[in-house]
Amino acid sequence: MKRNIASILSVLVVLTVLFAFTGCGSPTATPVPPTATVVEEPVVEEPVTEELAVEEPASETPVTEEPAAAAGAKALKIGIVTSSGVDDGSFGEDCYNGILEFIETSPESTVTHVKETDISKMVQAVSDIIADYDVIVLPGYQFASVGAIAEENPDTKLILVDTAPTNADGEEVELASVYSMVFEEQEGGFFAGAAAALETKTGKVAVVNGLAYPSNVNYQWGFESGVNYANAKYGTKAEIVELPSYAGTDVTGANVGGNYVGGFADEVTGKVIGKALIDEGVDIMLVAAGASGNGVFTAIKEASDVYAIGCDVDQYDDGVKGDGSNMILTSALKVMHTNVTRQLQAVADGTFAGKNDLLGASTDSTGYVSAEGRQQLSEDTLAKLAEVYPLVKDGTIVPAANFNGYTPEDFPGLK
Repeated sequence: MKRNIASILSVLVVLTVLFAFTGCGSPTATPVPPTATVVEEPVVEEPVTEELAVEEPASETPVTEEPAAAAGAKALKIGIVTSSGVDDGSFGEDCYNGILEFIETSPESTVTHVKETDISKMVQAVSDIIADYDVIVLPGYQFASVGAIAEENPDTKLILVDTAPTNADGEEVELASVYSMVFEEQEGGFFAGAAAALETKTGKVAVVNGLAYPSNVNYQWGFESGVNYANAKYGTKAEIVELPSYAGTDVTGANVGGNYVGGFADEVTGKVIGKALIDEGVDIMLVAAGASGNGVFTAIKEASDVYAIGCDVDQYDDGVKGDGSNMILTSALKVMHTNVTRQLQAVADGTFAGKNDLLGASTDSTGYVSAEGRQQLSEDTLAKLAEVYPLVKDGTIVPAANFNGYTPEDFPGLK
């Protein structure tokens, strides 16, 4: 049964406050001094054209190159606020690379990274700096409540990644100064789950997440949907392993199961969970946990014949083990950097328009790594994924997500 989105959103504003006291790390409206933010790697008055962005992730759906900046486009003062850094090999880094790609065509523009590891203080961090920038990139669901700040500072454009803005009453709003991109992570999770079920040797697979924000639950349920699809359609017999002591609680307070670290910057707990899953016989796991995932990667690298599926970006380069082998099977993708670049260009040339956008396979914004040399999938698995990709793209298969009304055991395309 589909859920009432409005009622869910009304719950979010209450729960975001509660999470600050339960260790879940959601933002609160509690005022904090400006010194709460730590400014890292500022690029002030200096162009950053010498900084190199990572290579474009190789996906099933190649990204179209963006045109060079139009003559006379405005130079921008850009900020980015993260909890896990712009070198986390994942979410923050891909968004940062989108900024760097824009600056390559607009060398007079500058970028400053503000890191706030306390998730409950991240919205306040934005409030502290919003008047100082032309545009601020905000990666993460924890920034939803910046809508009220945006309304008070309409001259600064905000690019939200993974959430739509909400007002002071916790209601989703569409604002002229805010472009928000939300991805159908369940699609990338679906491809990862199907791949894991097709490739596992032990018959046991798992997904490790950071916090049970909708984007993370989407990955989890998409993964479980993919495993169930492969079991039903391709005769695999993969079991999804969950550790009850690390079950997640989503933003409505519901237990969603899974394996949740409890944050996006806790490598120690990430390693503990990774090792525990390996001890349970898991040999493939999707890791969607930000910098916490580095700990999971470490556990996998210390094991034999265990593989990870990367998340958000192509993480193949992070999978090299001490013996030179690689433990990344493939990666589930969200094409964030290209969409960040597009919106910065729109700000610069005056065509920016506020919008709450949903991006998925239908717009070539989700996928998986299939390029030779960047994954270790069998030819049979690649062929089967190529079969299901267009079915996800055209809506024949609709994997379960946190709030789309489906479950991993009952979704369109499974039966």
